[in-house]
Amino acid sequence: MVAAFVGVSWLPPMEAWYSGLMPYPYLLPSQLLIIALYSKVCLDLTRGKGFFMRSRPVFGRGVLVFGYIYLAAMVLRYVIRMSLHPEARWFGGTIPIFFHWVLATFLIAFGRYHRARLSGTQGTS
Repeated sequence: MVAAFVGVSWLPPMEAWYSGLMPYPYLLPSQLLIIALYSKVCLDLTRGKGFFMRSRPVFGRGVLVFGYIYLAAMVLRYVIRMSLHPEARWFGGTIPIFFHWVLATFLIAFGRYHRARLSGTQGTS
């Protein structure tokens, strides 16, 4: 939001942050929703209670599978971008892709936590 609305010089320009795949008026609220959801997950895990602490084998496995597919798709997106725009190698136009890697990694960690919790192997993987 700072790059979009304030235009500070110490951040990359808005074009570097925004891939243009989704109109920004829709993107910003969805990003805020993701931040709120991930915050709720972290809060539940920190407190040791809440919706995201409850064991749900199908949910945990689904999150893990989705996280791996999501990460693979974003790695593929990076490879395609680099092949289509060789002048941008290695980091040109990749900020959105790297942020997706962070989101996917969070899902994988959350899914692995639930898998370990369900199998009783917390702390051993």
